[in-house]
Amino acid sequence: MQKKLTITIDEDVYQGLYNVVGPRRISRFIEELVRPYVISQGLETAYQQMAQDEMREAEALEWAEATIGDVSDETR
Repeated sequence: MQKKLTITIDEDVYQGLYNVVGPRRISRFIEELVRPYVISQGLETAYQQMAQDEMREAEALEWAEATIGDVSDETR
């Protein structure tokens, strides 16, 4: 069974989805992107596959290390 969901996104993001994915295909595109993150079945396998991607892990580490200083400067 399908459910209808209303979301709000930036106009530029919508236009990009419309141009790249095409009209009447956006819902399926978003569902395919989100499904691995919200459906627990196979989630552990997906995380293991992501962890095995060395280039992705290196980029994630670089990003995390580059942004850690941003938090220490925030006022609480």
